[in-house]
Parts: sequence; C-alpha cells; structure tokens
Amino acid sequence: IDLAGSERASESVARRKEGGYINKSLLTLGNVISKLSEKRDGQHIPYRDSKLTRILEPSLAGNARIAIICTISV
Repeated sequence: IDLAGSERASESVARRKEGGYINKSLLTLGNVISKLSEKRDGQHIPYRDSKLTRILEPSLAGNARIAIICTISV
C-alpha cells in the first residue's frame, strides 16, 4: 500500500480530496492499532471504517506476516 502523496494544501480540489482520504485512512489505521493493543475480549475493532484497514485486516488480526517500509524525508 502506497500512501505517498503531497499533504500540502493545493489549488486542485482533487488533490485536497486525495489528501483527506489519506489522512482519514491513517487515522483509522491508528484507531485499529490502538484497539488491538488494548486486548479486551469482545471489543469491536473498526476494520470497516476505511479501505486501508479492510485490506490490512488479515495482517492486523494476526493471520499473516507483514513488512512495513517507511521513507521519511525532512
């Protein structure tokens, strides 16, 4: 999954929409990871709140191995 993109405000409406979707997906991913780390029985995990977490559900639920590669520039 590639979430790279320009998060800077842009003149283009499409660019701003794309940035909004990326930020929503990352926020939902953070919420899912937070809920998984609490480890309460019967707790609802919000996998269906974004396409990203739907795709990553098998990996996040512990049924697969994943590798995360991050490139950060300043």
